[in-house]
Amino acid sequence: MSVRRVVPDFRSEAMEECRDFYELLGFEEFMNHGWVMTMASPASPTAQVTFMSHDMTAPVVPDMSVEVDDVDAAYAVLRESGAEIVHPLRDEEWGVRRFFVRDPDGRVVNVLSHR
Repeated sequence: MSVRRVVPDFRSEAMEECRDFYELLGFEEFMNHGWVMTMASPASPTAQVTFMSHDMTAPVVPDMSVEVDDVDAAYAVLRESGAEIVHPLRDEEWGVRRFFVRDPDGRVVNVLSHR
């Protein structure tokens, strides 16, 4: 299993204002579903930041997202380790397969692969 990108996820009630601010730093809106928006650097597309008003299917907003090449393998390894699964492995309608896990410091990590 390998990591493809890591993205900080921020809870936000000011998504438009955040978009405008991060555009000043050179980011562009990469994806926007209304409740979740990702800004990316055009020069380095894996340099990203995500803002979320809530999560569409999970009980919490994650603190970060980690995209891996094999989310099923990551899920198996973390379950076997005894890590707390916060949101079960599932296919989401917006084209990702993901689960949430809590790290030892209590941060919630969204582990995903694109389908």
